[in-house]
Amino acid sequence: VQLQASGGGLVQAGGSLRLSCAVSGDSLSSYGAAWYRQAPGKEREFVAAISRTGSRTNYGVPMKGRVDISRDNAKNTVNLQMNDLKPEDTAVYYCAADRVRDLVTDTALKRYAYWGQGTQVTVSS
Repeated sequence: VQLQASGGGLVQAGGSLRLSCAVSGDSLSSYGAAWYRQAPGKEREFVAAISRTGSRTNYGVPMKGRVDISRDNAKNTVNLQMNDLKPEDTAVYYCAADRVRDLVTDTALKRYAYWGQGTQVTVSS
């Protein structure tokens, strides 16, 4: 399975962006999915996860209350709506997928076998 993230860009503080992750090679409905981010010089950190059906979600502390993860299994896409962006949200955002476990509370990087290439989000002050 291949993942392709898109939607990043340059936005002013307080603005919004919507990231998308297009999945190909298999049906997305068999995979739990998530978004992570990595800022320069920092470790990759958990942003949000969603279960196979979309009935369960989990959000990381840094962006909780400002992001919403969703999925469209018919279109094989996972989306991340980000609002009220801050300069500290500047990072490369990665989508990830896993078909072994459907547990949104397991946020360990090693849980996800498939990763997209990342999309850059830059928030100016």
